[in-house]
Parts: sequence; C-alpha cells; structure tokens
Amino acid sequence: MGQTVRTTIYFHPRLYRALRIKAAESGETLSNLVGQALVESLREDEIDLQAFDKRKHERSRPLRAVLGDLRRDGLL
Repeated sequence: MGQTVRTTIYFHPRLYRALRIKAAESGETLSNLVGQALVESLREDEIDLQAFDKRKHERSRPLRAVLGDLRRDGLL
C-alpha cells in the first residue's frame, strides 16, 4: 500500500468483534481488512459510474408512467 495515514474509526461493538474474529481467522490485520473493504466499495462505485456514463443518453420514462402501466396491467 505504500505510505499510510493513521485514523480513528468507530464500530458497533458486535461489528468490531466480528472484524477481530475474521482478522484472527484469516491472518490479516484489522487495517488490511478495512482497507480491502474500502477499496472494493470504491471499485463498485467506479463500475456504477461507468455504467451511468454509458447510459446517460438513453431515453427514460417518468416514474408516474411506469407505475401507471403496472397498475393498468394488474401488477400493482
């Protein structure tokens, strides 16, 4: 990871316990597990943003129209 920065993160006690257990069972540090989870979350955001960019010029329908169609077809 190269250079790191120290910070404080507050966890719910049960979540912290689960994280400690996972760290112990996997041989990873708490910092590595939290860092990996953050990287994965940011990757997912990047994928979502790419999908939005790819589809930004597609036509859309108002939600009211979609709900009306569902109501008309007996699905709502």
